[in-house]
Amino acid sequence: MKKTYVLLSSALLALGLNSATWAATADMATPDEAKALSEKAAAAVNDTGKEKAFAAFADNKAGFLEKDLYVFCMDMQGVMLSHAKKPQLVGKNLLEFNKYGDFLFKNMIKTAKSEATAGWVDYKWPYPGSEEIRDKTSYVVTNKEGFFCGVGAYK
Repeated sequence: MKKTYVLLSSALLALGLNSATWAATADMATPDEAKALSEKAAAAVNDTGKEKAFAAFADNKAGFLEKDLYVFCMDMQGVMLSHAKKPQLVGKNLLEFNKYGDFLFKNMIKTAKSEATAGWVDYKWPYPGSEEIRDKTSYVVTNKEGFFCGVGAYK
């Protein structure tokens, strides 16, 4: 067992990965998982209403917090309605947010208002646990109440 660990550690070091990086990468969700959770969130809003759905999105036992994924919801004017990880954003208008040069929320609204009422939006976002800015993509889905929910994953 010790020999296997030493060999694995050596291999990771040779690849430039340490155990913390390996653990963080292993806990990162895929874009497909983000899409599935976003669709699940939209269905929850449609089935239970926004108040119950918003509470479930932030509940560790409700199945909406998976790996590094979380649900956020926004109205079509750019006001954050629900954010499972940063509740302090709720009620804030983020339409003009452009810290990383991509107006990500405007692009999310454009996608949510599209004929398909759902789709991918690519943008830059800080990587958890570091100051590195990485490529991220969110799948947004408009629900029958007229706002959208999204879930993002790093590429």
